[in-house]
Amino acid sequence: MPLPKAELHLHIEGTLEPELAFELAARNGVTLPYADTGALREAYRFDGLQSFLDLYYGLMAVLRTERDFADLADAYLARAAAQGVRHAEIFFDPQAHLARGVSMETVVEGLWRALGDSETRHGVSTRLIMCFLRDESAESAMDTLMAAKPHLDRITGVGLDSAEVGHPPVKFREVYEVAAALGLRRVAHAGEEGPPEYITEALDLLGVERVDHGLRCMEDPELVARLVRDRIPLTLCPLSNVRLRAVDTLADHPLPAMLEAGLRCTVNSDDPAYFGGYIGDNFDALPLTPEQQRELARNSFLAAFLEDDEERRAAYLAELDAYES
Repeated sequence: MPLPKAELHLHIEGTLEPELAFELAARNGVTLPYADTGALREAYRFDGLQSFLDLYYGLMAVLRTERDFADLADAYLARAAAQGVRHAEIFFDPQAHLARGVSMETVVEGLWRALGDSETRHGVSTRLIMCFLRDESAESAMDTLMAAKPHLDRITGVGLDSAEVGHPPVKFREVYEVAAALGLRRVAHAGEEGPPEYITEALDLLGVERVDHGLRCMEDPELVARLVRDRIPLTLCPLSNVRLRAVDTLADHPLPAMLEAGLRCTVNSDDPAYFGGYIGDNFDALPLTPEQQRELARNSFLAAFLEDDEERRAAYLAELDAYES
């Protein structure tokens, strides 16, 4: 039985496996520029963030209806549950869908078809986090936030993703201020491609409660000390970091050193269909001791947005304490 854990850094569009992509393409009359699933899987051998993003956004063309989004989320939840996930906080990118003429309601309600009964079907509780594309304008992000207002009973928080360099957190300060006023939790990708200063900006100007990635904090000892002191969680994604060239090899990954420094790290899968593995595969990719794996799992439950359900958090932690491999 796998170690119980929470997943806090997972883009639902990044769970689109080639087989499902072709199934949805056939359902919706979309022609993919690949001969078969093998050719598409070969295309997943991209050479950096931009080539990944080009493929990632291109394949979204197959996602058209509520049923499509429900099938996508349900397939992820089944895989996650099989690897020990008890709670998942799932990112989605509405701007990428709105730009294709797919409505906010279609995306949110489609995802909720799967998330709404995920505990019954998969034994996984869920939260939904709406991300803004940082390489789009702040005005577009604000428009997206306003479009989401009728659906905030389904949405727990906001995040910031896509190409990081050249798009510092300060660009979205006003958007995050409005999100905070609406009662939304706040996270942001920072310190993956971008410098440690982006992490500081995300904390100071966006008021983020978790930092997604954040591995470049290790370049700034004062920032590390702050993150340790304030117990700011970091949602690390080892296989993603290597595939996107943020880290040369798994042997070079700073996660062990980050744990040694006292940082509240978690391990997650980011875009697992594209990066070669789901959350359990990311846990297994690094030479971690059983004690370190338990620490990472404990951190994931402590970092989860479960303040509205502390009994659930306590139950997950008790399950982890009782776990025997």
